[in-house]
Amino acid sequence: MSQSLEPNVLPPPFPDHTQLPESNGEFVKNFQEHPQSLILTDSLGPILERIHPDGQYAIGQDCGIYWRQTEPPEKGAEAPDWFYVPNVPPKLDGQIRRSYVIWHEFIAPMIALEFASGDGSEERDRTPLSRSSQGEKTKPGKFWVYEQILRIPYYGIFEIKTNQLEVYHFVNGSYRLMNPNQRNHYPIEPLGIELGLLQGTYQNQTQIWLRWWDSEGNLLLTGSERAEQERQRAEQERQRAEQERQRAEQERQRAEQAEIARREAIPKLFAMGLTANQIAEALGLPIEDINSMSNPSNS
Repeated sequence: MSQSLEPNVLPPPFPDHTQLPESNGEFVKNFQEHPQSLILTDSLGPILERIHPDGQYAIGQDCGIYWRQTEPPEKGAEAPDWFYVPNVPPKLDGQIRRSYVIWHEFIAPMIALEFASGDGSEERDRTPLSRSSQGEKTKPGKFWVYEQILRIPYYGIFEIKTNQLEVYHFVNGSYRLMNPNQRNHYPIEPLGIELGLLQGTYQNQTQIWLRWWDSEGNLLLTGSERAEQERQRAEQERQRAEQERQRAEQERQRAEQAEIARREAIPKLFAMGLTANQIAEALGLPIEDINSMSNPSNS
């Protein structure tokens, strides 16, 4: 008697970034989010190029970080307004990232930032993931996910309405609220930079912005700011060169006028009875020039 074997049925593989939704359908909450993200990314570029000469890093802006499988899938993701992940390729298999899938990458972001349009309660929500007696799961809070699941080393909350910034550092299994340094900045030590607030104008918006500084307190400039700084430097150099040219021309004219005055004085000094040697010494001219002036037929 023969016995047939049923083939093994394998569970479906975990989905990757191309199979998961790249949006949860919500609108961006305010007009500041996009330029704020651009400032952070643009000004940090030179630092990241130095730290990652191989280009192995990724920056997400309002992109989903998938940390568990749910139905619908987007409930298993959090989308920081801005985050940076070191030592991962900017693209996957040549494709632009649609989301960041933690079960495929295994590397957590180093820093995540939230631009809170409200009072920050959503960004500070520490509700843990739990299951009721009926089997219903409680949606965990964003703060809890970043702290207990993703364990992102640095987490910043910027309340746009009040211009308040809080930065948390993951220490010994939990977030600790950081104290600012003497410049009122928050050091992000792995990057050798500081995070703080600065009043300014960017893309026709004048307000308080999240900005980066280096460890010595020098503001990290955006590309347009670097270009403007270079333009001002070039203009200052042009003005300096023009001033130097004008000084040289004035000096040339003074020397020319002095030479004319000395030569015009020679006949008068001869008329006063001075010798050629005396005139040469008095005017600081070669004796040959004095002699030629005393006898115009020789000139």
